[in-house]
Amino acid sequence: MATIRRSLHTPETKADSQQITNNNNDGKQQGKEATKNAEPKEKSDPMIYIIFVSLLFDLLAFTIILPLLPSLLEYYRVNDSSGLYNVLTERVRWFQQLLGAPERYISVLFGGFLGSMFSFLQFLASPIVGGLSDYYGRKPVLLVCASGIALSYLLWACSSNFALFVLARFVGGISKGNISLCMSVITDVSSVKTRGRGMALVGVAFSLGFIVGPMIGAMFAIFSNKSASGGAWFVLPSLLALGLALGDLLVLSCCLRETLPKEKRVKEISSALSYGLQLLNVSSIFRFAAIKNVPKKDTDALRSIGLIYFLYLFLYSGLEFTVTFLMYHKFGYTSMDQAKMFLTTGVIMTLIQGSVVRRLPDAKIKSYAIFSLYLIVPAFVLVGLAEGSGMLYAGMILFAISTAFAVTCLTTLVSKYGNDDQKGSVLGIFRSLGALARALGPVVGSIAFWCVGSKITYIAGGIMLLYPALALQRARI
Repeated sequence: MATIRRSLHTPETKADSQQITNNNNDGKQQGKEATKNAEPKEKSDPMIYIIFVSLLFDLLAFTIILPLLPSLLEYYRVNDSSGLYNVLTERVRWFQQLLGAPERYISVLFGGFLGSMFSFLQFLASPIVGGLSDYYGRKPVLLVCASGIALSYLLWACSSNFALFVLARFVGGISKGNISLCMSVITDVSSVKTRGRGMALVGVAFSLGFIVGPMIGAMFAIFSNKSASGGAWFVLPSLLALGLALGDLLVLSCCLRETLPKEKRVKEISSALSYGLQLLNVSSIFRFAAIKNVPKKDTDALRSIGLIYFLYLFLYSGLEFTVTFLMYHKFGYTSMDQAKMFLTTGVIMTLIQGSVVRRLPDAKIKSYAIFSLYLIVPAFVLVGLAEGSGMLYAGMILFAISTAFAVTCLTTLVSKYGNDDQKGSVLGIFRSLGALARALGPVVGSIAFWCVGSKITYIAGGIMLLYPALALQRARI
């Protein structure tokens, strides 16, 4: 996310500047005072910080499960009283025998379907939730989403069988429109000058969530293993996630004010939902059909960046999702080992985003985007070839460096197109493309992992990631 910097020289401040040239110290002092008066520092609305706290609670709860997912699926493979896991296993066994895929990787396949289901539900829910908030207001819809997320963690805590766990993920996915609503709140309460600060805080919340959450989940899992006598070891991590979700709900209930006044809301719910439904039309979002009255070259640029972003995130998310299964099955990593990996990559991304990415000049955004897309290629090839932790960490460090630049730079590139009143629509379509890519990527990546193994999957995926890099390098944007 890049902050747009504008020069604020008005005719009055230019006159003061001329007076500074012609007069002595008195004139200089007057010029300084005039400049200060002309450019007062605009304060951020307190609601931005409420959204930061809300997102931090939400993302800490969301990331607790990440290093636990492979172990969870292994647990349900052995202890599923509902029989759903065994039924699904029997349904795919003929395909497994046909391909000669190892049975121990079936959990990878199920994990991919669960990951894709979660993202696909988010793809469906986000535009609809956004439309409802334009009619009913931000706060009530946010409270409904937060309540659904809390319910999903309660179901997880009670999920003694695989069917309940799947239901928990379903409820969580369909309630995940809160992220886009938080962006809407920031847009409601910020000006052009303060919006960058709000978006920067969102980035900080994501970074902190993906650094701290997995570590917390792993530590609670270890504590549960030591203290529980044969019980469900995931209960404590799930209850912690539930506690964080309830904290989020409390913060939103008590501290968040409504940021979309009634006079600014749409008058009919059909109008509110019409734009959201456009974002569910796959052909429409690839063509950026909602963006009208712009030059053809701008439309072509939007479509090029959108396709590049989708292809990149489709391949990236599939390989990213299966990394935890790779660490579990190939390297025997425990939940804590995986959490340490998440910590390493998270700290690297946070440092780069805080020190380099946010200071990138506009002229270099495309160059750094191309660099990040090329860098992800050797990252995944190294992970695929890794036979020990050293090469695995090397690949994941390159992965972290690339990730720190890629999405932010591509988002900045696409935000330059469209008229001033179309920026929100452009970014909404862009986010929908990303959600669709994340809905398809995990299941495709998991099927490849299951069918041909990790080495071929990661090397082939890394090589295919050359295409988005080459396409961006050749694109005239």
